[in-house]
Amino acid sequence: MNNNISPAIIDKAGDLIHRAKNIVLTCHYNPDGDAIGSCLGMQHILKNRGKTVSVIVPNDFPGFLRWMPGAKKIVINKQNPEKAIDLIDHADLLIHLDFNQASRLDTLQEAIKNTKAKSIMIDHHLEPETFTNLMLSDPKASSTGELVFEFSATLWGKKAIDYNAAICLYVAIMTDTGSFQYSCTTDKVHSIVADLLKTGISPNEIYDQVYNQFSENRLKLYGFCLAERMEILPHLHLGIINLSQEDLRKFKNRKGDTEGIVNLPLQIKGIRMAVLVTERESEVKLSFRSKGKIDVSSFARKYFNGGGHYNAAGGNSSESLSSTINTLKKTIIETKISMS
Repeated sequence: MNNNISPAIIDKAGDLIHRAKNIVLTCHYNPDGDAIGSCLGMQHILKNRGKTVSVIVPNDFPGFLRWMPGAKKIVINKQNPEKAIDLIDHADLLIHLDFNQASRLDTLQEAIKNTKAKSIMIDHHLEPETFTNLMLSDPKASSTGELVFEFSATLWGKKAIDYNAAICLYVAIMTDTGSFQYSCTTDKVHSIVADLLKTGISPNEIYDQVYNQFSENRLKLYGFCLAERMEILPHLHLGIINLSQEDLRKFKNRKGDTEGIVNLPLQIKGIRMAVLVTERESEVKLSFRSKGKIDVSSFARKYFNGGGHYNAAGGNSSESLSSTINTLKKTIIETKISMS
């Protein structure tokens, strides 16, 4: 297991799992590939050890993740809150994956707060909040999928990760490393992926399922962003893309359709920071990406009620779309963050 998580914590977590019969796995609001992949991967591993395991997510997740083994049985709290609460009430162990603040559970937070079950957090985001009995936290890990693999292999050996679990963990690691191109892609990541491939999974088929299943409208949305909604500020090494609710309706936006758009400006020579500003019904969402020594996590936390990773973070604003963009530009200029 990673040296940043003590063997004593691993043993305690293993003991909680050993004593548990009914286990519920949860992840954060607006689940991504790492969240869903980690939950499903852990579910397969624990089921193989004779546990009754359910996955509950706060709200719906993108269609390009629905093909993974076990995905169809995920309980979506916003669609079936009665079942979600019943599963939590009857659980003797909760494992929270890919988030480290209780607020990321959204409407599930109250049910989790009132449960008498023991709880474990497995996560790789910065500045974890203490809301579980045990924390397995390592911000240096590429993904929660990486931590699930290491945790399981340490306790039960690599054979604990079967074919179905390997598919899910591969998706988790692949999506959170940007298909192995981000700086978090270490030699350890490639070693883990090599072990996953030994189970017989097909990396080209997995990539195809995740990245080559666009709708026509989603691809047109990408083109629209580049042609009409991208602003490049070369002197700041900055690219900003903004999308209004009207834009999203025009392209019949579905959950997951804006995935990856924030990365587009970073493909331009000299651009080191990119921001996607998206107007939603009750707030404006911001997604930050950066290269090198530009800490967008601290920036998002300080100015936009957010956080995340050093080079990838999110935030929100209660201002209008245009006001948020103006505030964003002013703050970037004043802090000189994109010039770091």
